[in-house]
Amino acid sequence: MRTWRVGTFSMGASLVFLGLFLFFSKFLGLELVQVMTAWWPLLLVVLGIEILLYLFLSRQEKPVLKYDFLSIFFVGVIGMAGIAFAIVSTTGILDKAEEVMAREERSFELPAFSYQMNDSIKRVVVRTVDHQMTVESTNEKQVSMFGTYRVQTSKKGELLKNAEDMVSANQKGDTLYLSMKSLPNEIGPFHANGEVAATLLIPNDVKLEVIGSDNSLILKPRSLVNDWSIERASSLAINVPAKGNLKIAAVGVGEVRGKDGDWKVTEVKTADGIDNGRKDAVYQSGAGKYHISITDAYDISLQTNQ
Repeated sequence: MRTWRVGTFSMGASLVFLGLFLFFSKFLGLELVQVMTAWWPLLLVVLGIEILLYLFLSRQEKPVLKYDFLSIFFVGVIGMAGIAFAIVSTTGILDKAEEVMAREERSFELPAFSYQMNDSIKRVVVRTVDHQMTVESTNEKQVSMFGTYRVQTSKKGELLKNAEDMVSANQKGDTLYLSMKSLPNEIGPFHANGEVAATLLIPNDVKLEVIGSDNSLILKPRSLVNDWSIERASSLAINVPAKGNLKIAAVGVGEVRGKDGDWKVTEVKTADGIDNGRKDAVYQSGAGKYHISITDAYDISLQTNQ
């Protein structure tokens, strides 16, 4: 007579149920994580039913439960895997891992920004963050910004909804303060950086001060009729017209590049006469009426346009 050992039926039924769940998950669009999280409680139900059936169908006056420990071991392993999925799922780590796996690199346009200037504004102060920016003068009487950004995301929609997500503008007295913002991002092991390429248009008749964050800047002064000052740029590219009325003075820079004769370079030395690897450089076109002052920058390249 064959002996019924508790666990054999549970293992068989568990494998059948797991197979059915995985099979129908393909049609229902369920992920493996969802299947394992929702399926494992059935193991307890099946094992409990098997014990009750054994006790009910046993003809012994005092039935003694006999277990198939190998079957119960495999059932336990499958059950523990399901429990582990459920526990980890409650922490949000699995959701974040799924999101990371679904990420794609996408490019979007920056929300258009514009600020109408009036005669009371004489100066614009721009505080940048760690992304590339082009600053260009314009004849228009407004400050505007446009460009693109690239991020790794699993979302189809744009990360930035409006211009306030990227820049804040505040007028105090005769000065307009513009503060750039970094792309929204989460801190943690799944952190991914985004890239921004923005162009900022500044009226050519107002004074401009740009405070960098050791980022890359491109300057296009064009028809400049006021002074600019630039601080803390890791690399600075300047496009100037061949015929202009501009003077560029860079203090304490590391590298200066351009055509031969563009720059007048002076090596900077310490008080005891030792070369410290820094240079002062001056470029001038025409009478040099309008000035661009550069401080605390490492690399400057100059390109003259015909």
